[in-house]
Amino acid sequence: MVKQNTFTCNACGASHKKWSGRCDGCGAWNSITQEAPLSAGPSKKSLGGKRGRSINLTDLSSKETPPPRTMSGLAELDRVLGGGLVPASAILVGGDPGIGKSTLLLQAAASFSDKGLKVIYVSGEEASAQIRMRADRLGLRGADVQLATETNLRDILTTLEEQKPALAIIDSIQTMWADNVESAPGSVSQVRSAAHELTTFAKRRGMAVILVGHVTKDGQIAGPRIVEHMVDTVLYFEGERGHQFRILRAVKNRFGPTDEIGVFEMTGKGLSEVTNPSALFLSERDKPAPGSVVFAGIEGTRPVLCELQALVAPSPHSQARRAVVGWDSGRLAMILAVLESRCGIPFAGLDVYLNVAGGMRISEPAADLAVAAALLSAREDTALPADTVVFGEISLSGALRPVGQTENRLKEAAKLGFSGAIVPAGSKGTSRQGLKIQNITDLTGFVGDIFGAG
Repeated sequence: MVKQNTFTCNACGASHKKWSGRCDGCGAWNSITQEAPLSAGPSKKSLGGKRGRSINLTDLSSKETPPPRTMSGLAELDRVLGGGLVPASAILVGGDPGIGKSTLLLQAAASFSDKGLKVIYVSGEEASAQIRMRADRLGLRGADVQLATETNLRDILTTLEEQKPALAIIDSIQTMWADNVESAPGSVSQVRSAAHELTTFAKRRGMAVILVGHVTKDGQIAGPRIVEHMVDTVLYFEGERGHQFRILRAVKNRFGPTDEIGVFEMTGKGLSEVTNPSALFLSERDKPAPGSVVFAGIEGTRPVLCELQALVAPSPHSQARRAVVGWDSGRLAMILAVLESRCGIPFAGLDVYLNVAGGMRISEPAADLAVAAALLSAREDTALPADTVVFGEISLSGALRPVGQTENRLKEAAKLGFSGAIVPAGSKGTSRQGLKIQNITDLTGFVGDIFGAG
């Protein structure tokens, strides 16, 4: 059987049967390259006639001791990692250019070195002088961190084998070049091969490795998605460059909870930890305003309060505009459709703008009711009480559904001085002292009770 060559897009990793100038998956031009075929399978002939070893099997009742961890001293980073750095683990950190990935990892390298770990920082993008300048600005010039500027993967692995560090930081995986792969650095083949070699080396030598990855315009880590399956932990460093807040979010973690977040503030001396994100996100909210609603959300295991801002204005164009920052645009379209069809509140001919203040990104459906409240507040030019939080999920029928961890959300609101909450009827854990709870059954009742419309 003749093995056929495959053609892969360097931008999105989509496979094609033949070469073309434009990728059908992502629309990128001149991004498709040819890859050599893989083996037909694990037959004796394909494996050189050698017999493999027998694998040790265990049952589900077997108990293993939890892996040891090393705390960095950066509480927000340790929280996202699940309680510290695990030896022989591979971590992938992605984020937009200029968001602060290198700054965060340089601070982390200095913190881990202070804990007695031998740390090597390998950069394929910056010269050692540039890294030292950043270290001077961050006040880390005296940190015991070994630097290197190299892109040749073979040389990097040889150096790591000789130096035997406890932690290696590779910035970035897209700049690494394996001389046994016939493609340019940054291609799918190169990224996949470099990630595989570094991850395998880390597992074999008991060394932790942190790989920095660039992201595409869609916010996904560039290169093949198989890289995210190779590593143990995938972290995204999020935030708007115009805001000082940065959020480190875990989307995969084999040694801890997923969807955990750590909050940092970008300052002139680097990234500083934010121990109370809710107070920071609400620091500039001093008085009630139409279109402003406080949402009590849950990020991982942490309750976070943030402000949702909406603006509804007559559209000068034939087609009204819908703009969203920090939330799902498809979810916004659904909320508008439910308000119009179930509550009789039209938004035709009106431009709708929705923003999550502070550069925060929200993905949980519990924000539905807060978004609807912000839209109605902006449309009716009526401000909700400034001391009230809102959360709940909206179904297509207009009914309100309770959400999880209601007690934790209300506890965080009470801690920050809020005195009221609007929640779906049937929510558990609402009997907290000091909070006036308004239980709403459906969206029609919410519109009538809160805004006197419907």
